[in-house]
Amino acid sequence: MAVTLGQLRVFLEVADLGNIKDAAEKIGRTPSAVSMSLKQLEEQLDGALFESDRKTRLTSLGEYVLTVARAEVRGFDRSVAAIQSYARNEIGRLDVACVPSVATQIMPRLLRTFLSERPDIELDVRDADSASVELAIERQRVELGVAGRPSSQGIVAFAPVFRDRFVMVCAAESPLAASDAPVSAADLAGYRFIANGASVRLQDAGFRSVSQASRLMVRNVTSLLALVRSDFGVTVLPALSVAADTKVHCRPLAGEGLHREVGLLWRAGHTLSPVADAFAEAFRACIRDGEIDVLPA
Repeated sequence: MAVTLGQLRVFLEVADLGNIKDAAEKIGRTPSAVSMSLKQLEEQLDGALFESDRKTRLTSLGEYVLTVARAEVRGFDRSVAAIQSYARNEIGRLDVACVPSVATQIMPRLLRTFLSERPDIELDVRDADSASVELAIERQRVELGVAGRPSSQGIVAFAPVFRDRFVMVCAAESPLAASDAPVSAADLAGYRFIANGASVRLQDAGFRSVSQASRLMVRNVTSLLALVRSDFGVTVLPALSVAADTKVHCRPLAGEGLHREVGLLWRAGHTLSPVADAFAEAFRACIRDGEIDVLPA
């Protein structure tokens, strides 16, 4: 029979309190049960732990076992506490990839609450276009993603959370900025169109054709908006991407279904870690509170 953690706990209590009676009361067992546990431990170790039956003084073996057992029991208790904290999403690490609009408009609000409640969580957030987020999930570089609906079938799971309207974005001094009316694909004729990762996924045939015909693709939103602000060209972006930019002009797109579906992505068949599961719920709650100007999924 192997030495058990329970036997070591009993031994530590008797050694600390100096007698069986007090130890038995503290751990809620009978004195005879405590005596039996000590006897079995001594038999398994093939040596006496106490100098006498009164259990007031330790033998040299007992002194050694006391030091080792105390460290082992404390280590075990710390491990259990860590496991429980992980299960309660109080500790752990999470790698998240999200589209830039979510990173700039939603993450600051979300992380303020999420991390204040879980100060020991280690979080790595990176931004990328939807295709890159999907690829990061596929290659297991991140556990959770926030992006548009993935194109891969059966590899990446997707749960829609909200819809974001597409808008035409131009410089404040552009002739297109003279109106706030919905703009059609035909209205963009004669203007340099800068394609991006979101525009090439548009469902509307007219706008998708304009995007696919473009000779310039800029995937980084910061660089893209810098070009638009300088009146180098116009583009189409989700409204969240330009929500805080006062140096560009936005107009809604004319047509139906001109929005993108944004949701949570993870590897299909993978059970999310407790911290990832908590993050996903916190993200949904952040959208539900209504302070972000988006449409329900």
